[in-house]
Amino acid sequence: MEKLPMNMWAKEDLPSEKALQGFDRLSNTEILSILIGTGTKNENAIDLARKVLGQFDNNLSAIAKCDIDTLSKIPGIGKSKATRILAALELGKRRQATNNAPKDLMSATRIYNYMLPMMQDLDVEEFWVLLMNHNFKLIKPVRISRGGITEVSVDIRIVMREAVLNNATILAAVHNHPSGSLKPSKADDMLTNSLNKACELMRIKFLDHVIVTDGNYYSYHETGKI
Repeated sequence: MEKLPMNMWAKEDLPSEKALQGFDRLSNTEILSILIGTGTKNENAIDLARKVLGQFDNNLSAIAKCDIDTLSKIPGIGKSKATRILAALELGKRRQATNNAPKDLMSATRIYNYMLPMMQDLDVEEFWVLLMNHNFKLIKPVRISRGGITEVSVDIRIVMREAVLNNATILAAVHNHPSGSLKPSKADDMLTNSLNKACELMRIKFLDHVIVTDGNYYSYHETGKI
């Protein structure tokens, strides 16, 4: 049986019309179809949305880990639609990060909750420092470097320069493990020791080094290694 084109659907059945009554009424497929906008000769926007979700096992986080080139290779998507989809997912992450902004960053849990939205969908390691004042209030988060799947290179001098330029008196380091492993590597241990010594020299409190995965964290401070 031939499918009825979306432009011939009943108005109340269109995702864009249903959205006027509240986005909570829409399924993930319907929301994604709004972002996709138009279909192709053989597939409407709903069909394309189902295909995209199907390729990622209906996992929005898996889609967010994708890059534009990879997503655009799905037949019917292309770079324009892929860009809109990933832009929407990025906005969601930024909203979550804003909502998670803590009053202070005194604990590894608060550091983890603050950084998770920025790190949970990364497929490579990133190293950040959180610069704080004496009340543990965040002055500025700074991404120092971005690396490969298993490690990232960090220049201690750049970390210290950022701390001094921003008048930070407390510093926390954060990096992610895309593999999901919480076990710190020997390189992680060496970096932590180097940061600790540099902070002591500059009279900056080195609060913690937190390793972030999608569902948990490892804290050097909580494990007594700082």
